[in-house]
Amino acid sequence: MFLLLGGFVYLKNRRSKINIAFFFVCLTTFWWQFSWFFLFNIEDGTLAKIFVKIGHVGIVLLPVAFLHFSLVFLGKTDKLNKIILTIAYTITAFFEISLFTTNYFVNGYYEYYWGFYPKAGFLHPFFLLFVGFTVIRFVSLLFSSIKKELKSSFKYFQIEYVLVAMIFYILASVDFAVNYGFEFYPIGFIFILIFLGIVGYAISKYQLMNIKVILTEFLITVIALVLLIQFILSETIFEYIWEGILLLAFLFFGYLLIKSVLNEIKLREKLEIANNAKSEFVSIASHQLRTPLTAVKGYISMMIEGTYGKLSQELIRPLQNVYESNERLTKLVNDLLDLSRLEAGKIEFSPQLTSLEKIVFDITEELKINADKKGLYLKLIKPAKALPEIMVDQPKIRQVILNIIDNAIKYTRDGGITIELRKTDSQEQIIIADTGIGVSQDEIKSLFQMFSRASAGAKLHTDGSGVGLHVAKKFIEMHHGRIWVESEGKDKGSTFYIELPIRHGSGQAIK
Repeated sequence: MFLLLGGFVYLKNRRSKINIAFFFVCLTTFWWQFSWFFLFNIEDGTLAKIFVKIGHVGIVLLPVAFLHFSLVFLGKTDKLNKIILTIAYTITAFFEISLFTTNYFVNGYYEYYWGFYPKAGFLHPFFLLFVGFTVIRFVSLLFSSIKKELKSSFKYFQIEYVLVAMIFYILASVDFAVNYGFEFYPIGFIFILIFLGIVGYAISKYQLMNIKVILTEFLITVIALVLLIQFILSETIFEYIWEGILLLAFLFFGYLLIKSVLNEIKLREKLEIANNAKSEFVSIASHQLRTPLTAVKGYISMMIEGTYGKLSQELIRPLQNVYESNERLTKLVNDLLDLSRLEAGKIEFSPQLTSLEKIVFDITEELKINADKKGLYLKLIKPAKALPEIMVDQPKIRQVILNIIDNAIKYTRDGGITIELRKTDSQEQIIIADTGIGVSQDEIKSLFQMFSRASAGAKLHTDGSGVGLHVAKKFIEMHHGRIWVESEGKDKGSTFYIELPIRHGSGQAIK
């Protein structure tokens, strides 16, 4: 099955480096397992000596095969990783040469009740150290890469499934104990089959290696081969007719299934192209709008301040209205620009040690004027002990908190807003509670979706776009945090919760 899956992947795109790397992993695994199948079923000690070495050809290649696949899959083609890969191939070549020219790697065999098994030579422990190094390297690369991806992105799920699949494959290394005289039946093949199932699922659902129809074709081929074998092994005319009809029917419906999957993929690709074009248009339009809006804001501000001469109150009030409308439009343009960057995967993420307490305090002071104008209280409850600084992208977290508190002021007629900061064992929490119009239980489910707005809020303020909360959720997810809202219903207020993990590591700008 490994050889079939690897072959399908390779034949789908022979020039793709990731397809070639995956085929390499499948080929080495097949070599190992196929050789062990013969080793466990022969009785001749002379043949056993040959197969313990033949089988180890695949095993020796596996660490570098997985390392190579991980680097290609993650796009790690920098000079350091190329040097590491070259060294890994050199060490692999040394082990392969020693395997066939000496007994230092495999020194004969053990004869257990279930068959022959290779006996480790004195070089074998050094090979295990090499395996450990490659495992640490590619697992750490996968972990570091998954932290940089949006939780909702396809790439995040692809890396997640590859990581889980590889962990199961690593568990197959328990069989190395048998090389050192521990007598138990090798169970590594179970973990390898789990690896195969997880990778197959990732290919099917999350377009791993960009082969969207491969699993369908693979399963149909396997089942067709089983039916063909049954047809060949038929003993009576009735069995030949029945198995033949079943095989032809399966091939016909299998063809229709593959065709329908291909049509669905083509339609999805067209929709993806259209969506990318839309995002690109929004991005360009937002960029073009932001510059003149900034200029308009500057000129109106100077006019109100009297830079061009003193104005009468009759002129100042309309100019203030224009200024406020310009601010709303600028906010909408910025939200759309953030949205287009998020969809394109081009949003920059630059975490640094920051005090959440200071961010919230500054925002509260900034928005107090708006709350006072409406006769609302804006209260900040600080923790008894100062919160520790955590790794966050300050501008993005500030934008999220500012957006939610500003919305709370907009959608509250009486009472006010209370902001509370808390610390749990591994997270810092910001709670923003208002006495405003509230949200129904049905609307809570869709509140963070794109262009979604609560019905009461849409009636009270018609100028909202329904983009701000969606962008806020994506920004929080970039930090591996959570954001949610609770409300008892309309006119009973709302409480927004923002939860961020406490991290103290060094931050680097990433994309």
